[in-house]
Amino acid sequence: MAFKQITSAKNPYIKELVLLKEKSKVRKQSQLFLIEGLREISLAIKGDYEIDTILFYPELFSENQLNNLTTPQLNVVEVSKDVYQKLAHRDTTEGIIAIAKTKANSIENIKFNTPNPLILIAEAPEKPGNIGALLRTSDAANVDAVIIANPKTDLYNPNIIRSSVGCVFTNQVATGSTSEIIQFLKDKNINIYCAALQASADYHTQDFTKATAFVVGTEATGLSEEWLKYATQNIIIPMQGEIDSMNVSVAAGILIFEAKRQRHFK
Repeated sequence: MAFKQITSAKNPYIKELVLLKEKSKVRKQSQLFLIEGLREISLAIKGDYEIDTILFYPELFSENQLNNLTTPQLNVVEVSKDVYQKLAHRDTTEGIIAIAKTKANSIENIKFNTPNPLILIAEAPEKPGNIGALLRTSDAANVDAVIIANPKTDLYNPNIIRSSVGCVFTNQVATGSTSEIIQFLKDKNINIYCAALQASADYHTQDFTKATAFVVGTEATGLSEEWLKYATQNIIIPMQGEIDSMNVSVAAGILIFEAKRQRHFK
């Protein structure tokens, strides 16, 4: 099958895609983003993301593989090695990149299929690697939603997609301000458990079988006072070493899987 071909990295369209990869502002304005890798693209399609265009480098990704992924209506472009390397974000790569349309990711779009949802909330996480790890943990536990409060970067940052191994597409994800999210939780009668040192109870002494939101902050600054004010209970993971904090994704994993244990992993 003959495809449109782009061989020059100086092609204006390719220059636009490079900006899409590198600039959050461009992603927000265009409402488009790049997805690299077969697994990630497959998860995005499964998560009902609309794919605009597929670009592939035939020496790494065969036409037979492409036929299993695409439909006749989809735009497909064959690119040269130079073009592919210009767009690729990873060192180890598979020869395929998709341009997809972003979602609104509004908390108003969150839907729960259970009266007792389990939610993870992270306030102002800065490191894409931590966000990716939180999304992977949330996928592993099949939580009902992940909400980023006061986000420092957009969800379609290539580093988040890579570090989450595509779990940004498998989770129900939303963003919003701390005030908006607290109001959302209050309206839904969801208990708020804040991971904090002040006035805290050991996490394993609490009942997480009811509607539960775990709220975690950064290791540097913790949670804002607004979260602590509206917490159902502050909770703490007892430490037996010399320091009083751990990586946010590790802490979230401990809390989430304690809730899953209490719920008999339902």
